[in-house]
Amino acid sequence: MGPLKPAIALTTGEPAGIGPDLAVQMDGTAWRGTQVVLIGNRKLLEDRAHQIGRSFDAPVYTPGAARAGGLSLLDIPLEAPVRPGHLEPANAPYVLETIDRGIAGCLTGEFQALVTGPVHKAHLKNAGLPFEGHTEYLGQKTGSPQPVMMFVTPSLRVALVTTHVALRDVPRLVDTKRLDSTLVTVSHALRARYGLKDPRIGVLGLNPHAGEGGLFGDEEERVIRPVLETHRLRGLKVSGPWPADTALSPHSADTQDAWISLYHDQALPVIKYAFFDSAVNVTLGLPFLRTSVDHGTALELAGSGRAQDHSFRCALDHAIRYAPIR
Repeated sequence: MGPLKPAIALTTGEPAGIGPDLAVQMDGTAWRGTQVVLIGNRKLLEDRAHQIGRSFDAPVYTPGAARAGGLSLLDIPLEAPVRPGHLEPANAPYVLETIDRGIAGCLTGEFQALVTGPVHKAHLKNAGLPFEGHTEYLGQKTGSPQPVMMFVTPSLRVALVTTHVALRDVPRLVDTKRLDSTLVTVSHALRARYGLKDPRIGVLGLNPHAGEGGLFGDEEERVIRPVLETHRLRGLKVSGPWPADTALSPHSADTQDAWISLYHDQALPVIKYAFFDSAVNVTLGLPFLRTSVDHGTALELAGSGRAQDHSFRCALDHAIRYAPIR
């Protein structure tokens, strides 16, 4: 008998969004012997399956039970009925409970990776819950000081120095400590998880044309270049700062194994334009692997049968491929 495949926890996300639709579409799929554990509400998934003309009959998940693979369900109770497309504040704690259960299982070794369905950040925040985003929440819950969001596509890896912050705060947050930490985390992941012995990393500039020698700002000369030089002296193949408007073009994108973007909308428009349904959001710097879709809750599509699950499948495939084997 060979080694067991990973057990992957998969949260179903915001109940009024397309997360339940996507989870239902996973039922009946073979995952190469991998145990995939949905964390969500059974009645919600059964109802959503009926609404989109499917069936859902995942068996109950039993912790510690060795399985050859397939889908099972860890049932979490809802606080209120769900209407597709309509956010219900009473169900906001349910969303965090599904995430917390996945985190707990990963920390104890019950699961080898966590795949998260899309949540509605503003809804959770408005409900009074401590949630800025999955990346930040996972960092807080696991005691990880600076988790890094990286998007992995068929031909690009792009990590972010800052994530869900106001644009006016970015220059202040892109400091020596944060950029240094991001480079350390990304270079470690490229070696340890993705098998790159001597990774090449390109860092984007903050200002137009990477500051053009100080004409459009001094962050490149004052912050970015000194950090890059320190890492070059340590042996890291790091280059930059690159002008952001050309770095990810077809002429230069494949010259690096990963890119470092300084803020969310500096690189994400490129990623989502070119790889909207195939990019995987990976959180680096955690004690376990976490992946997610690269899109939101799409409330307007919930229960319609029109939700596309390719990004969800890519996130799960990535977790299966790179999670440690038990």
